[in-house]
Formats: sequence, structure tokens, C-alpha cells
Amino acid sequence: MSFLVLDSIKKSFGQTQVVKDFHMAIEKGEFVSFLGPSGCGKTTILRMIAGFETPSDGVISIAGKNQNGLKTSQRNIGMVFQAYALFPNMSVFDNVAFGLKVAGQPKSEIEKRVKEMLKLIHLEHLADRYPYQLSGGQQQRVALARALAPKPQVLLLDEPLSALDAKIRVSLREEIRQIQRQLGITTVFVTHDQEEALSISDRIVVMNAGRADQIGTPSDIYNRPATRFVASFVGTLNIIDAIVEDPAANTIRIGENVIKLREPIGALKGGDQVSIALRPEAGSLNESATGDTALTGKVVSSQFLGSVVRTRFEVGGNQISFDMFNAPDKILPQLGETVTLRFAASDLLLIKD
Repeated sequence: MSFLVLDSIKKSFGQTQVVKDFHMAIEKGEFVSFLGPSGCGKTTILRMIAGFETPSDGVISIAGKNQNGLKTSQRNIGMVFQAYALFPNMSVFDNVAFGLKVAGQPKSEIEKRVKEMLKLIHLEHLADRYPYQLSGGQQQRVALARALAPKPQVLLLDEPLSALDAKIRVSLREEIRQIQRQLGITTVFVTHDQEEALSISDRIVVMNAGRADQIGTPSDIYNRPATRFVASFVGTLNIIDAIVEDPAANTIRIGENVIKLREPIGALKGGDQVSIALRPEAGSLNESATGDTALTGKVVSSQFLGSVVRTRFEVGGNQISFDMFNAPDKILPQLGETVTLRFAASDLLLIKD
């Protein structure tokens, strides 16, 4: 039986429905990220799990127990916010101890548990400091320790890294994931940063206008996007307009190029328009590259991105990007040059709206 279940969840504010018939079952110890743009409903779902919002319809259950009628304080949930939310007049030690004191635990148990938490986040030496004396990353680690100290059954993270600079974000997200694995706590993480979601999640929920467009592993979400929205939102992806050439032969036409797809075209007829997707890293200009498919077109731009050079070429009215690793002796494609990109037919995905 799944540990955290969201069954037919809906949420409306007045006439506006912000979460639309959401279903998901999360296993015990799983790390699930809700990914999507602002206003897609991801934070509202998190707030309903926490008890800050009540579902307009549907049931939220944890370990088989209906949570809908419970207050936030009755749900045994830890939560970390974007803005740290530490008590400025309390030391690091007292901030971490706060939930334990509210629960009425003995002083000796509180001291033992706080020391465990500070060791877990590697801040034992800062126990007597106050929030204003800490960096942003240190404050967020204290907020994490405070959330974990009462041993919650679910940990909720509401964009906890978005206020930090890029380098700190990377190190702290890795630390959060390590701690989560070590404790085995069921975790729901809300973010608009696709790299964060892809790097630390067991599964990702891509939210779009109040619905889950796709739920899957990071590999599934990236390599096999289920909708045009997921394809365009997660990673860099070429969306290519094509025409069905011969449905029986499973072929499409892109400009002068006729390509045989691995994925069945389905009920489409010859002459129908179809959208396909191709990742920039999928192809190669190398004539000896392995691949059963190719596209030929003219180079229209080239960008130097450090370790990667991203080039765009035009074919059949589409501008298609492809990436090459940089090397000091590499000869880069020139504007106006005709190039042939070679790749496997299995790298092409039919995009459904």
C-alpha cells in the first residue's frame, strides 16, 4: 500500500480551479518533485498536504489515515520554506529544538536530538549563533534540521533553494538528497528549476495549469516527454513540424528529407501535419557516427557555451539545434554551410498535445 496518497484532489479559489482532479500515490521513502511554472498548482498541492489549505474535493491520506480533517499540527509533517522562516531571536540550537519543546519532550531528549540534527547538517560548531550570523545556505540547513527534529512522517520542501546563489544551490540540494536517503523519509519537493528536479528525484510530477501532464522518473520525463508542454518545459528540445509521407511505411517528410520513424504514426493520413521532437545532444556531424537517420540543412547560427557549442541549422522551415562538445582543435560549422546531422530514428519522439 502506498504511503502518501492524493486521490482525486481538486482545489478552487472562488470560480478559479487551480488543481484539477489530481491523482498520485507516493511510496514510503520516495523523493518526489513537483515541477512547473508559477501558477501551475504545485505549491497549492503541497499546502494541501501540509494542511494549510483544504481540498475542495478528494482525499489526502498518509499511512492509510485520512488527513482532510486534521490540523497542520496533527499531521506529523516537517516543512521547509523558501524564506528560511527561522526565529531571529533564537539561537541555532533553540531553533532546531523548537518543535521538540512544543511537543513537551524531556530536556535531555531535546538536547540529544538537537545535537544529532546539528551533526547531520554539519553545523555543531554554530549551535550558539543567531540566524543573522549565518549565511543563507547555513540558515536553510538549520531550517531543514528544525523540520526533521520531531521525526516527521513526511517532509515538504517548498522551493527551499531558490533564494540561494547557484553554487550553494547545487551543494545544498545534494546534501538534502543525501540526508533524505539516510533517514528514509518520504519527501515532496516543489521547484520550478528543472535541473534540481532531474538531479535529485525518484519521480517528477510535471504540472501544467492545475493538472499533472506527466508523472515519471527523471529519465522518462527527459527522454520520453508525454506532451508538447513537457517536451518544451523540461530541458532543451527541438520541436520539428513535419508532414506524414506514407502512413503504411511510417515515414514523414521534413523539407526534402524523408525519415522513417520507429514510433507508429497511428491514425494519421498522408499529408497530415505532425510534430516530432529531438534533443540537441542526440545527433552528430561525424560521417562515421552510428545512426540510421539524417537531416541536411544550412547553418544559421552558432553559440559558444564553454564546454558545449550549440549550432542551429534550417531544414524544411524548422530551425534545429544540436550540441557538440568543445575542443581546442575542433572546426566549427560556419554560417551558410550545408551540414548533415546523423542520429538514430529512436531518438525522434512523436509529440502529442
